[in-house]
Amino acid sequence: MSIQVTSGAFDSGGLIPLKYSGEGENVSPPLALCGVPDEAKQLALICDDPDAPTPRPWVHWVIYNITPDARTLPEGVAKTPQPGEPAGAAQGKNSFTNIGYGGPMPPRGHGPHHYHFRVYALDTKLDLQPGLDKARLLEAMEGHVIAEGELVGTYRRE
Repeated sequence: MSIQVTSGAFDSGGLIPLKYSGEGENVSPPLALCGVPDEAKQLALICDDPDAPTPRPWVHWVIYNITPDARTLPEGVAKTPQPGEPAGAAQGKNSFTNIGYGGPMPPRGHGPHHYHFRVYALDTKLDLQPGLDKARLLEAMEGHVIAEGELVGTYRRE
């Protein structure tokens, strides 16, 4: 089963606007979700950049414990462990070692990077504490993902 992930800020495969980058306002883009299965008990999202010149993809956002009836993630989710919106959400650490969203900021001249906003629908409510990193979240979700979807945006610095 597939979840459709879209944004009013950029198209699938399109350029992520400066506003949502580390060079701009560094706020999370608005996201909309369609096709979340009725049996989902919780949602999670991970955004990372596999084009980063690091051994593993650079993680830009880890957010989870999202109620399954959330159909949007608003622009500018607060960079706090429990932002309040979307309802029930907890945030983890990104590769910048901060809580919440960290916008695109690839090395200058490194070409376009691809930012994967992946949403996961889970068959159980995990009630995870804030502050998990991507690896710990994926471990906790193992065996519980019933649907997922992805939106990819690009960004480059000259």
